[in-house]
Amino acid sequence: MKKYPGRPYPLGATWDGSGTNFALFSENAARVELCLFDGGREKCVPMAEQTDMVWHVYLPDVRPGQLYGYRVDGPYAPREGHRFNRAKLLLDPYAKAIAGTIKWSDELFGYTIGHQDGDLSKDERDSSPFLPKCVVVDQTFDWEGEAPPRTPWHKTLIYEMHVKGFTKLHPGVPEELRGTYAGLAAPAVIEYLQSLGVTAVELMPVHQFVNDRHLVERGLSNYWGYNSIGFFAPEVSYASRGVEGQQVAEFKGMVKALHRAGIEVILDVVYNHTGEGSHLGPTLCFRGIDNSAYYRLVDADRRYYMDYTGTGNSLNMVHPRALQLLMDSLRYWVLMMHVDGFRFDLASTLARELHEVDRLGSFFDIIHQDPVISQVKLIAEPWDLGEGGYQVGNFPVLWAEWNGEYRDTVRRFWKGDGGQAATLAYRLTGSSDLYESTGRRPYASINFITAHDGFTLRDLVSYHFKHNEANLEDNRDGIEDNISWNCGAEGPTDDPAILALRARQQRNFLATLLLSQGVPMLLAGDEFGRTQQGNNNTYCQDNELSWLDWKLAEENKDLLEFTGFLIQLFRKHPIFRRRRFFQGRKIRSSDVKDLTWFRPDGNEMSDQDWNESFVRSLGLRLAGDAIEEVDHEGNRVMDDTFFWVLNGHHEPLTFTLPVAPEPASWELVFDTREYEVPQEERRFEAKSLFEAEARSTALFRLQLPAER
Repeated sequence: MKKYPGRPYPLGATWDGSGTNFALFSENAARVELCLFDGGREKCVPMAEQTDMVWHVYLPDVRPGQLYGYRVDGPYAPREGHRFNRAKLLLDPYAKAIAGTIKWSDELFGYTIGHQDGDLSKDERDSSPFLPKCVVVDQTFDWEGEAPPRTPWHKTLIYEMHVKGFTKLHPGVPEELRGTYAGLAAPAVIEYLQSLGVTAVELMPVHQFVNDRHLVERGLSNYWGYNSIGFFAPEVSYASRGVEGQQVAEFKGMVKALHRAGIEVILDVVYNHTGEGSHLGPTLCFRGIDNSAYYRLVDADRRYYMDYTGTGNSLNMVHPRALQLLMDSLRYWVLMMHVDGFRFDLASTLARELHEVDRLGSFFDIIHQDPVISQVKLIAEPWDLGEGGYQVGNFPVLWAEWNGEYRDTVRRFWKGDGGQAATLAYRLTGSSDLYESTGRRPYASINFITAHDGFTLRDLVSYHFKHNEANLEDNRDGIEDNISWNCGAEGPTDDPAILALRARQQRNFLATLLLSQGVPMLLAGDEFGRTQQGNNNTYCQDNELSWLDWKLAEENKDLLEFTGFLIQLFRKHPIFRRRRFFQGRKIRSSDVKDLTWFRPDGNEMSDQDWNESFVRSLGLRLAGDAIEEVDHEGNRVMDDTFFWVLNGHHEPLTFTLPVAPEPASWELVFDTREYEVPQEERRFEAKSLFEAEARSTALFRLQLPAER
């Protein structure tokens, strides 16, 4: 086979139309071989050229579709941080596609399982029959003039979904496409997302991931996918049209279809660790290529890994090549795959340069100066499992955050806990206490009630305890995250009174989420009462327990329509998606404050009221003529004025509606005591009395005389 020295950049396998350049970084390797596979035959090509610790070779005869891997030789010295083992075939960290999944066997481990020396021993058996192979990919794709929607942050509404789970049972998707990238591009799915009104889908991990051995052996799987092994490769199990590079084109086709519908694509990415696990994990990729460069090791004994994620390892954000891997991966998904943003799993881990979380760590500095990545949506899950890892509110400008404080406060309020009023006021208005002092805007707060990790919305109001027995861990996994109020039953019930109470709580949560300042994130299926039967940790459940049951969309049509109505309110009225924080004072020529808080008796909240533990009800007036914003043409933004009532008390309360200029009146927009949005005009004069049902919320619009 002909070969030439090739180039050290770009890393990975790059086909140029005539041949393929292969480049692999390894700082401490003694020898690197490129292994080509044809059927059951393996041919290894020594990579003699090395430039700046990158091994490279150019093969003019290699075309797209070629399967390959690497064998890397060097010291096997775990106590020194080195775990080289030529017997173990390795995945390319820059592989653009991986053909297949792991077949678990002891041969995949660099040490001899069962040996008295544990991972200090060395296993000499070949792992290639059990490891999937990398694929040389042709990146050519006709985007047909597709352009990203570029939805402004303050107009964004995120919909978190799982690629497989969303369409696996969808009756409108052809059976052969269900559970795939192509399934998400199906007309029935696009039509549903458009009719619902979301502006972005946030896909749970689509990087190639590892199904943990202990799960597979128990008949389970890593369904969520938070166990990446290929940061450039689309997960192969979501491909419908082939696995030898076709998954790349299929993913691009999905993005193109969503963009044409005006819907952005945000990826949930897991750069904090890899699927190789702890020192007792398999040797699949990074560990065998250069363990001490890619992973954070314990200084006192480099046999072991620093673990800030609870998964066994953490990537080494101090090493420039590990940083390069992440940055190259992010740019690839933006430039080549056209995604619109990223949600970073356990993002605090990425900021750890020594041990503490460094708010301005190298990773964030590099992103901020990058001309590509700095221009897309960046979302942090602002915590990890290490000491000091909870960092809500502490990420830099340009970043939005999953606001865990919002979730917890809103849940406590609707449960009926006292002492929540002051904190709730911040959460409803964009969490200025967390973001304003650092120059960030309300849209730095990604507001959510539920997410993939935890109960669905229906289960949140239906279960007092988690029911994770199907995970085969004696219900010890997951956290007791339910804060629902005692509605008289645990789980399914036929009692109409209990069902009515649960339905109202779902409406309360949805209304709160979609009317709060910030960026709302809706968990797929919550809009029609999806249930996981009380399991709040379905990470290993690739079955009907996790897949969306689309029959519920018809059974709970009222809830679906109510959610759609709320989304249209969000999209139509800029008062619910302000670009700047409220000031709580008169703005410009307006004769009213931009935001006013009321007690049920119609008087404004006092300092003492905010500190009273018994206060469980609030009213807030949002002045639409005092937004103090301008549009792209420089015109002042105006909107309707609204009055929002929230009664978190366990009993009904009478609210006095605010004074309105004569002869204006208040029009009831919705009341969560009912499923239906009012079909007929329901007007209340200024200072009228309105009885708010126990644990309910209602919205009023100021109706001016000219509108009658």
